[in-house]
Amino acid sequence: MCGSWLSDDNFVDCPQPWLRILLSAARREDWFFAEISGMRWFWIDKFIEFESGKRARAVKNVSLAEEHLHDHFPGFPVMPCSLIMEGMAQTGGILLGESHQFQYLVFLAKIPKFISHRPARPGDQLIYTAMLTESRDEGGMTSVVAHCGEELVAEAEIVFAHLNESEAGIPPGVSQKNVVEAGLASLLSEMNTK
Repeated sequence: MCGSWLSDDNFVDCPQPWLRILLSAARREDWFFAEISGMRWFWIDKFIEFESGKRARAVKNVSLAEEHLHDHFPGFPVMPCSLIMEGMAQTGGILLGESHQFQYLVFLAKIPKFISHRPARPGDQLIYTAMLTESRDEGGMTSVVAHCGEELVAEAEIVFAHLNESEAGIPPGVSQKNVVEAGLASLLSEMNTK
């Protein structure tokens, strides 16, 4: 990375423009809400199975049309493991959120286990299978695997926390409509109509 997180010495010399912007925003108290809260990325394309409170399967089609693949890596594009992890977390988070009728904001708390078995390349279709292993009012845990055909791509255990806006530290007046409910629940209703 660019040295110390917010060190003035290293900050100016940081070669990645996106990181300079993020670090600049991080210097302000409201950095997360002012700079990041408007960003929404979905790393799943649709649900193909959904058993409320138990299991969900989602699809992610890896395409060279996705801009992040152009730099990761030039000449050998692969989907970054962090984005595979995010797709797995979105699948598990939606499974958990739906089991509580989306009454909580679902936050990724930690990933105690993540193993990558092979890279995901353009043309691959990832199938994320999430199993809800624990669900409580405070949060929950999912076990998620990613396959491409019969090949295991990645596996993870993912822990989530349920928070309300006050507990999450969201300032008054900042709209944080639950992105799972607002943005991806339509995928559930689309699947249920088939």
